[in-house]
Amino acid sequence: MNALLVRLLPDSALARRLSYQSVLFAIGEGVFITGNAVFFTQIVGLTAAQVGLGLSIAGLVTFVLSVPAGKLADRVGPKRIWSIGAVAGALLYLTYPWIHGFIGFVAIVCGLALVEAAGGAGRGAYTIDVFPREERVRSLAFMRSALNIGFTLGALIGGLALAMHDDDVIRAVPLFTAAILFVNAWLITRLPDAAHDHPAPPAPPAEVVSAGADEITPAVERPASTSALRNRGFVLLGLMNGVLGTNQVLLNVVIPLWLVTETDAPRTLLAWLFGTNTVLAVLLQVRAARGSETVDGALRATRLCAISFVLSCVLIMVTADTLSWVTILLIWLGHVTITGAELFQSAAAWGFMAELSDPDRRGEYQGAWRLGNQFTWIIGPAAYTWLAMHWGMSGWMLIAGLAVAASAIAHPAARSAERHLQREAVAVR
Repeated sequence: MNALLVRLLPDSALARRLSYQSVLFAIGEGVFITGNAVFFTQIVGLTAAQVGLGLSIAGLVTFVLSVPAGKLADRVGPKRIWSIGAVAGALLYLTYPWIHGFIGFVAIVCGLALVEAAGGAGRGAYTIDVFPREERVRSLAFMRSALNIGFTLGALIGGLALAMHDDDVIRAVPLFTAAILFVNAWLITRLPDAAHDHPAPPAPPAEVVSAGADEITPAVERPASTSALRNRGFVLLGLMNGVLGTNQVLLNVVIPLWLVTETDAPRTLLAWLFGTNTVLAVLLQVRAARGSETVDGALRATRLCAISFVLSCVLIMVTADTLSWVTILLIWLGHVTITGAELFQSAAAWGFMAELSDPDRRGEYQGAWRLGNQFTWIIGPAAYTWLAMHWGMSGWMLIAGLAVAASAIAHPAARSAERHLQREAVAVR
């Protein structure tokens, strides 16, 4: 047991602190996520369609505000905006028991989307900024494993709350989440400052004395870097990573629907599938991230992600014609391979963000990167479900082809992003 804990914990003291903080945050979020459908329908009184529409509106708000929120993180300081977002999120959860009607629901979830966009950009910028270059990807992998542990514990607590079948207990769930998130915010404030947590005003141009003369001339300085959105290679790379990130759409939406409607597998298999995903994510994320500290390594992880993605699609699509234990085995293997796609895609994303972000605009680059994930999540669930359920084998092959195309396009996009930083004389640090 001790050997397992040693393997799951990072070597760095700071990475351990951030991992503990990640567990706590995920417990708080996981408790509410587990029961949010019940809360919104039974307590607030919304229909399923209203819940879906409200969350889609919140997703659109996040998409629109991602880059401005990233710029705010650069201006205010990543740790500061992260902690402010954590406090604001906790305060919003306190209001959940008093939501009445669709308009109030939309206002609250949009407010939460706004603070999560700002806080998420700050967290992303901070965690890249605070670690030495050689430790970044490995530390982020440990933090991702910690999040999975926390979400699992949160789901267990949320499940116990649902099992009580008591509306008062359900009303208390967001209050419990708020209390956890207040502690989380306090922990964030106790973290050490990173390099850009105290943005300094631009210094006046340096002056040097010309050789052989007494006149003073301005020194040559690196020009101010341009907006992250002007780094078209980086934006395209983020979009392609978002396409590969739709492994989560398959994992959480399409495969469960496929199992229930298109196969003879028992529905209880879903619990084992999600358990498999959690265990593999905790145990293998750090291993999957090895070598992704460079652009070349991140591109390799992108290729492995695409391979895993394709294998999963092939395994799942044939289960429409299989029976009994063959179906169960193939679906389980399909879940294992799509989990592999998740692990490699995460590793690639960390490597790209660490190596291809302008250090002076890390928050803004975080916001630009998130656009790809948000865009694909807006269209992915509906598109993938329709392709798989209505086109069958052809639809699954098209989904797999999108992953292959995204991996192929990621390579020239990454090189373009590199050239952009070189033209602006940006030194990654």
